[in-house]
Amino acid sequence: MAWADRPREWQLGMQESVTPTHDRLDDLHNLLLVIITLIAIFVLVLLVYVCLRFRASKNPVPSKTSHNTLLEIIWTGVPVLILVVIAIPSFKLLYFADRAVEPDMTVKVQAHQWYWSYEYPDQQIAFDSNMIADADLKEGQIRLLDVDNRLVVPVGKKVQVLVTTSDVMHSFFIPSFGVQIYGTPGRINETWFQVDKAGVYYGQCNQICGLNHSYMPIVVQAMEQAEYDAWLAEAKTKFAMDDGAAGPTLAAVVSK
Repeated sequence: MAWADRPREWQLGMQESVTPTHDRLDDLHNLLLVIITLIAIFVLVLLVYVCLRFRASKNPVPSKTSHNTLLEIIWTGVPVLILVVIAIPSFKLLYFADRAVEPDMTVKVQAHQWYWSYEYPDQQIAFDSNMIADADLKEGQIRLLDVDNRLVVPVGKKVQVLVTTSDVMHSFFIPSFGVQIYGTPGRINETWFQVDKAGVYYGQCNQICGLNHSYMPIVVQAMEQAEYDAWLAEAKTKFAMDDGAAGPTLAAVVSK
């Protein structure tokens, strides 16, 4: 889990998984790696064989064959079968990650140039999340990734995430969750995640959304239930929705 929160120097592969969606995404990635490796080896062996077997010194009189029905069926049918093998788990993953089934809680995410607003409609709290400037960083905080207010969720709960934007297109992207969804003006897009390990996880808007598009970090802190309940009790006082801290609601943005 210590390596799942953010990218590391010289890291190979994806960040460690902490959600069921990322587990399945990792499995699909490994399957595709095996398939493409086998294809690359086969093509290399075939190319070396053809170069050696049919070079001019060994094959001075080349074949005049122009068609081979069996060969054409094979080189058409085999790629189709490979694509089917890839498509089945791909579609299963797409449908699995698309919408939350019986979510435990809902979080509304609204993107702005260039910060995030989070709303917990069931708890009537909302707040903005801005990147911490270099001059204000404290010891242990990560430059360009830490924020003043984190999105806090309980461990093991299925969180429905509704994403929109108040201006241009943005992207809600958390690598270790296997979650990426666009915020589109005038509509609400849906995704979900379930964090299985307590910790702090980092993401960013990876959509080129304007001058400061690289300054929209996302920080999600997953807490055990008791710790989350204590945070929620404090947040209901600090981030009560009636103070207008988070600006217009998602419904107001979509109705424009």
